[in-house]
Amino acid sequence: MNEVVGRDDLLLITLDTLRYDVAEQLAAQGRIPNLATHLPGGRWQRRHAPGSFTYASHQAMFAGFLPTPAAPGSHPRLFAARFAGSETTAGRTWVFDAPDLVSGLADAGYRTVCIGGVGFFNQQAALGSVLPGMFQEAYWEPSFGVTSPTSFEEQIARAERVAADLPPQRRLFLFVNVSAMHQPNWFHAPGATAQDGDSRETHAAALEYVDRHIGRLFDAMRSRRRCFAIVCSDHGTTYGESGYTGHRLAHEAVWTVPYAHFFLEPATSAPAAPAPARAAEGTPR
Repeated sequence: MNEVVGRDDLLLITLDTLRYDVAEQLAAQGRIPNLATHLPGGRWQRRHAPGSFTYASHQAMFAGFLPTPAAPGSHPRLFAARFAGSETTAGRTWVFDAPDLVSGLADAGYRTVCIGGVGFFNQQAALGSVLPGMFQEAYWEPSFGVTSPTSFEEQIARAERVAADLPPQRRLFLFVNVSAMHQPNWFHAPGATAQDGDSRETHAAALEYVDRHIGRLFDAMRSRRRCFAIVCSDHGTTYGESGYTGHRLAHEAVWTVPYAHFFLEPATSAPAAPAPARAAEGTPR
């Protein structure tokens, strides 16, 4: 990551509430071809979430604690705040001297942009302003939220404008919190009604909806230069397993999440842009 940061654009996508078993099943069945094309070996990596609900998990991820590989051992991190005694900071870890990754990337010259989805990013009250408040630009509107059947398309349209409007020489860190898998998601299943409610099947239909459109987001992010992308869930959710419904609880379906990272190569070769200035500009959010 010490070679990536400062050279490439960065994209972090959290597929909010996406279960690992559903994501893995759809990849194996060929039902998410646009995502599977980028997954190493066509498969998701099985990981453990750093939190059981959106706020806790994103606070951890923005501190550099991405979902941890679901296997014993010490797993070096991609990003880490400088912290004495850290056992997961390695030679390839990009270390930042800031309280969070977003601020660290801003200090390294990145324009930091948040496109929110679920309520913890809606900026409508103090709590919904904490996470987006870390970014230099933060966007949310009702059409991005959990009740919108076209939420991801609306989020992508904003991302396309962000990428197009940023000066070519400026590096971009774009974060997108995708709300489509979060309940309610029944409307993503053909012919479903509100009375049918949400289920593991409608959760899967929501992921298929995201896959149909995610190529546009990838294209926007590789239109400027090479982009390093991280796509993962922040936590899973339950649909009646062990009597549980929802998340913010200790259950395998909540703690186990899909994860992948990969490069998005630019569509055409272009001259390298000048290296960014070390300090970020102080434009208000």
